[in-house]
Amino acid sequence: MTRQVYFVPAAETQVASVKKKTAVTTSWVSVDAKGQGTVLDVDKYAIMRRVQIHARDLRVLDPMLSYPSTVLGREKVIVLNLEHIKAIITAEEVLLRDPFDDNVIPIVAELKRRLPQEKNLTCQGLGEEEEEHIGLRNDVNTGEENEFPFEFRALEVALEAICSFLDARTRELETDTYPALDELTSKISSRNLDHVRKLKSAMTRLTNRVQKVRDELEQLLDDDDDMADLYLSRKLAGACSPVSVSGAPNWYPSSPTIGSKISRTSRASALTAEEDNDVEELEMLLEAYFMQIDNTLNKLTTVGSLVLTIILL
Repeated sequence: MTRQVYFVPAAETQVASVKKKTAVTTSWVSVDAKGQGTVLDVDKYAIMRRVQIHARDLRVLDPMLSYPSTVLGREKVIVLNLEHIKAIITAEEVLLRDPFDDNVIPIVAELKRRLPQEKNLTCQGLGEEEEEHIGLRNDVNTGEENEFPFEFRALEVALEAICSFLDARTRELETDTYPALDELTSKISSRNLDHVRKLKSAMTRLTNRVQKVRDELEQLLDDDDDMADLYLSRKLAGACSPVSVSGAPNWYPSSPTIGSKISRTSRASALTAEEDNDVEELEMLLEAYFMQIDNTLNKLTTVGSLVLTIILL
């Protein structure tokens, strides 16, 4: 009897090995608009399918790759990489990586507390009157204003958390630095000098971290198109609208009442199209945290200059 032996090419073996290695599960927590959290132990492919994100964008959140601070607006998601905050924000949920990390636990609690609101507008389950106004800041007929979009409430929690975290680290460093400088000026010794130099090194590292967050916010503020990409609810509202891009209805009105409703919706859609580049709401949010992180950077720069001056004396 002849026995046939099949050999698997080395290249195919390596590919199979790589696939096995990449299918590693990671812990995430999903927090929805009701403030309900669900822990997910899934691999990257499950996350990509869940939020329809590309692998290259998901890699931004890989802590092993050391990506810089990033806020990316995509078609259906916001990718957020700020220090220990690695999140994917959609118009309906927030996915936060490593939810059991000591620095992430308070953020999960804050998301659960602040994300819920009384009225949450989506494409499904809306009444007729609500459908007319979805996606508009101000309705031209009733003057009614939409609530702050879900994705911006989630983004605000993340920005507030990272700015507060970095400011707290700065204050801790200040608390250690000023007494060390006093000791060095009163008594110059190798021990005191070494202590101050270590604090200076820690200050330089922290300054670089703060600078990266500040630069990312500044870059966003300088580009209206990048800010417009973060308006996920606005994109969703446009997808939900029964009106075509040209403003003409996609179906013929069968009654005067429906025709009137289409006319109002067409006017509203035209207004929405004009406001597609209106980023004032987000700009004000980003500016508030830009000022906060900029103030933190100024404190670090001031203390760092003082340390350098004393060391060089």
